[in-house]
Amino acid sequence: MRRRRLSSEDDSNIDLTPMLDMSFIMLIFFIVTASFIKESGVDVNRPGAVTAERKERGSILIGIDDTGQVWIDKRPVDIRAVRANIERLRAENPEGSVVVQADEGSKNGVLVQVIDAARMAGVDNVSLAATPLEN
Repeated sequence: MRRRRLSSEDDSNIDLTPMLDMSFIMLIFFIVTASFIKESGVDVNRPGAVTAERKERGSILIGIDDTGQVWIDKRPVDIRAVRANIERLRAENPEGSVVVQADEGSKNGVLVQVIDAARMAGVDNVSLAATPLEN
């Protein structure tokens, strides 16, 4: 009789391996499907526009602060190196578009140079970020 009791006690263990496997699979799923917010690296006061639209896919973000400094991937970039940086980022994501986040106090000349560099890098879809205003 004692042997029966010992064998039944051994079989009553709970195996946690399937639960841990499912937890890791769910974790991997959430990491892969998470959308990460990209930032240009500088806080700007975007101008307002009534016709502003929310754009979900802006893969290359370029920031221009009020002093005219250009920022790409959270680092300052010389205006002459903007085209090369856009070409590099465009090689990583060929379908990506360029979104320029220019401060209200920035110079129009810098903005035109950035848009021109993006077009020379082969990007046809260049957008200017604005804050939506109500009518």
